[in-house]
Amino acid sequence: MTDLSKIRNFSIVAHIDHGKSTLADRLIQETGTVSQRDMKEQLLDTMDIERERGITIKANTVRLDYLSDDGQDYVLNLIDTPGHVDFAYEVSRSMRAVEGSLLVVDSTQGVEAQTLANVYQAIDADHEIVPILNKIDLPASDCDKVAEQIEDVIGIDASGAIFVSAKTGQGIHQTLEAIISMLPPPLGDSKAPLKAMLVDSWYDAYLGVIVLVRVIDGFLKKGDRVRMMSNNSVHHVEKIGVFRPEMEAVDLLGPGEIGFITASIKQVRDTRVGDTITHEKNGTLVALDGFKPSQPVVFCGLFPIDSSLFEDLRSSIEKLSLNDASFSYEMETSAALGFGFRCGFLGLLHLEVVRDRVEREFDIELITTAPSVIYHIYMRDGEFIELHNPADMPDLTHVDHMEEPRIKATILVPDEYLGDVLKLCQDRRGIQLELTYAGSRAMVVYDLPLNEVVFDFYDRLKSISKGYASFDYQMLEYRTDNLVKLQVLVNEEPVDALSIMVHRDRAEQRGRMMCEKLKDLIPRHMFKIPIQAAIGGRIVARETLAAMRKDVTAKCYGGDVTRKKKLLEKQKAGKKKMRQFGKVNIPQEAFISALKMDN
Repeated sequence: MTDLSKIRNFSIVAHIDHGKSTLADRLIQETGTVSQRDMKEQLLDTMDIERERGITIKANTVRLDYLSDDGQDYVLNLIDTPGHVDFAYEVSRSMRAVEGSLLVVDSTQGVEAQTLANVYQAIDADHEIVPILNKIDLPASDCDKVAEQIEDVIGIDASGAIFVSAKTGQGIHQTLEAIISMLPPPLGDSKAPLKAMLVDSWYDAYLGVIVLVRVIDGFLKKGDRVRMMSNNSVHHVEKIGVFRPEMEAVDLLGPGEIGFITASIKQVRDTRVGDTITHEKNGTLVALDGFKPSQPVVFCGLFPIDSSLFEDLRSSIEKLSLNDASFSYEMETSAALGFGFRCGFLGLLHLEVVRDRVEREFDIELITTAPSVIYHIYMRDGEFIELHNPADMPDLTHVDHMEEPRIKATILVPDEYLGDVLKLCQDRRGIQLELTYAGSRAMVVYDLPLNEVVFDFYDRLKSISKGYASFDYQMLEYRTDNLVKLQVLVNEEPVDALSIMVHRDRAEQRGRMMCEKLKDLIPRHMFKIPIQAAIGGRIVARETLAAMRKDVTAKCYGGDVTRKKKLLEKQKAGKKKMRQFGKVNIPQEAFISALKMDN
């Protein structure tokens, strides 16, 4: 067991692309945790999709052994966290397991939105924070200005900020020394009953569920019988170890240490993130504060293209939800698409990542329906329906009125972007409730319809405020409004997955935008394809996708013009016939792209 004063637990937080994963690589290299031969870029990003997109999605841990300048041996536990807003939930969990944070700020870009959001999470978790200015090897780097910005915007002292280039390795040794001198050692009582925090869990085909734990008090040994306090399930610990970054078995984990256990747990849903693990006998009586559950923002349907793969999709979604606690799902059926699942996500990037992971890791091709929310429909005969999917909308002549969910949105934004944010909220049918100031930032509270928020409100908000606005919401109530179902017809066939609910005043404009987008997204076929948007039986917008043409008159040179006309007429008749029987293939990207609203 390691002496408590020789342990440091820390995470790396930053905005996207400010160099967290590269800094983690250099720290691993400097401490000699991984041999030079096995070193590669973004070592802790283990998923293919993370490497391809260059983003971190899952928080990963590694244990580093470091011999400091004064000759002492230290154990450093590092958690590399995601920077993207859709994965902020991963960040909040990692924060609770450690005592300090390295705040990485790009010295060419300065403080950005997620820098703020993640730092506030670190401050909420009572972290000691070490500011690090990265990318000092670039000519555009301006350390003094950025250090001043950290003090002004975030309000933490940046006079001792460390200047680093994670790419070249400059300043990495100073960073390690700062971790030891500036971050506090963990607190814990080795004689108290076992109290460990479940930080994360994921499914492994050989070992069952692997549980990442942070021991607060007491000891965790191989062979212990442990109890999960949230559901009282008891498990027998079979394997215990740490990540360096490969798994390495150890005999026991003491206070302040971060490691993993396996206990032949079959279902990931038995291991709730934020749960307290204790011994079956003589365990602790007081559980730790759990994490607040994440709120899904976007709901959409996932259906297998081959309907015989539904059971495979069910098991893959169950496995994925084990690894991703912020993703919820329930079963649904569709007339055109068969059986599938209605899933809840934290945002559109989260949706795309989950979809890509199902397709890659489980080899199931999917159709994704339009993101939406739940509506309440009151029929003329007094019946009440909850509408999850716009495609199931009953005939409007039988509907008395419809209600949509409204939310109370709180937006924090710097003063100079306030006008654009107010305009965005007005455009989305918002009702302003209050406007106050917190320092130089304005706090706007709006009553907004949730269906206007689920598509890309967040993305628009981030882009018009250069990423500085932060957004949080809570449900208000259901309220009546003039809503209609907008349907998209491709080659005169309705496309189930593209049906959306819109306000009647906006329907025409939205229909036109979707038709224009689909015209660019659907590949050209051998025949002409009409793309139409309709409300009930009324067409409100239309675009026509031209056919790919073969030049049938190429072999005619000179001679009578009627010969050419005859060939063209013959071609035209062939195209018409093709259009009657031709199937139009709509690529997967077209579904999500068509639904993003660009103003």
